[in-house]
Amino acid sequence: MGTTNTVITTWKKNMQFHSTNPAGELIIDASPDDGGNGDGLRPKALMLSALAGCSGLDVASMIKKMKLDVEDFRIDIHAELTDEHPKYYNKVTVEYHFYGTDLAEKKLQRAVDLSVETYCGVMEMFRRFAEVKIETIFHNS
Repeated sequence: MGTTNTVITTWKKNMQFHSTNPAGELIIDASPDDGGNGDGLRPKALMLSALAGCSGLDVASMIKKMKLDVEDFRIDIHAELTDEHPKYYNKVTVEYHFYGTDLAEKKLQRAVDLSVETYCGVMEMFRRFAEVKIETIFHNS
């Protein structure tokens, strides 16, 4: 049997919820346009943070293991929602940005590929409902 994660999410007031996570907690709230106060994170955007975080951890781990010299690393995600309810992300572009002098581009690309194709479970979940496009951009200084 696989691992089970449990999060407990409690209604605070109006459109706000407090949610636990195995390593912390966060506030979820709707935007003022949707009747909330805008004081918390948005659920759909949290999914994008989870995707970036999951893949980012994989890549950071490989950068460390391969002893690659990377000054900075950033993941930008652009996601398109469907027009009809229930609205969900149907097109997602994940951009991996690497910054440094003399970046080991082939090795970094391999790290991205391994995360995308093998290790990142959140990426696999996204592939079940969205067209996912991957881009790797090297910023050599």
